[in-house]
Amino acid sequence: MQNETTKIAILVAIATLVFLLMPVFLILYIRSYTRHKKNHFLEKQNMQQKFDSEMLQTRVEVQDQTMQSIATELHDNVGQLLSLTTLTLNSVNLNDGEKARKKIDNSLALVNKSIKELRELAKLLHGEQLVENGIGHAIDQEINWLNKAGSYELKIHNQLIDLQITSPNKDLIILRLLQEIINNIIKHAQATYIQIDSYLADHTLHLRVAENGVGFNPEEIKSKKSGMGLNSIYKRIEMINGKLILNSTPGEGTSISIEVPYP
Repeated sequence: MQNETTKIAILVAIATLVFLLMPVFLILYIRSYTRHKKNHFLEKQNMQQKFDSEMLQTRVEVQDQTMQSIATELHDNVGQLLSLTTLTLNSVNLNDGEKARKKIDNSLALVNKSIKELRELAKLLHGEQLVENGIGHAIDQEINWLNKAGSYELKIHNQLIDLQITSPNKDLIILRLLQEIINNIIKHAQATYIQIDSYLADHTLHLRVAENGVGFNPEEIKSKKSGMGLNSIYKRIEMINGKLILNSTPGEGTSISIEVPYP
């Protein structure tokens, strides 16, 4: 009988202990869950802040690149057209009616061409309007700037012009990547030929830029950490879950292929 009483007492003690400990464990679990949830929220918030910061930097860089293009175009093209117009008008001899009429007609043609160029430049002053019109148009605009330089033989296959879907954040980063690649070609490649291909296949946007320049050793450039802005390019590719394939050989040119889930 005493053994039964002892067993009952032990069971009661154990049950009481479990009953008392359960709230403690529950409180500890809730605190741990809350801490984990808070840390997850802070980590997610921090990642979002980094993404927003990188997007802002990318937006500023795109606008800066656009303004540089506008400044160059104003100086090299519109400025020359207006200078030529001034020279033509200054040479008009009103005593020779026929020649004067021809020179005035030529001047009017130059002024109209200048106005057309200025209208094209005015569109770019809105910055992100490039991206708002779609990545295909943004790529086409960059190609136009490159073509106006007249320094390269270009082969273009831009199949994104009529693309109906957009992804503003990705489009902005893709545009900046293209600008960085083109800038690298201008500064370092010593190329005479550039091929640019862009298309959408299986929900993936493909952009490939190849040139026939001096080439380089990719591993050697990567080891320098800051070489040719590749770190910036790789970082931005990661932001949009993309993939970059770089092929280059000294003396044989370079090709860069970008693949991005889209939209």
